[in-house]
Amino acid sequence: GARLVQDVAQKTNEIAGDGTTTATVLARAIYSEGVKNVAAGCNPMDLRRGSQAAVERVVEFLSANTKKVTTTAEIAQVATISANGDMHVGNLIAQA
Repeated sequence: GARLVQDVAQKTNEIAGDGTTTATVLARAIYSEGVKNVAAGCNPMDLRRGSQAAVERVVEFLSANTKKVTTTAEIAQVATISANGDMHVGNLIAQA
């Protein structure tokens, strides 16, 4: 379980550059629910297939709803969020 969470966090960081805390919390919740369902008698392969189908749907949704960040102002907004609300840091990154 711990290795799975570590892998999820690392992959999220590699792809998105951030969001590792969210990915870790989600991975833990998915794992915990999976364990509960298997203990209750669910077929592990059915759970795996269902999880894979859910991931595909989420990826499709995110792909369809992404927004390209292209302007300096948009980059500053994203950088400010990543800098925990520090607008000075966000603006410095946008100007770099």
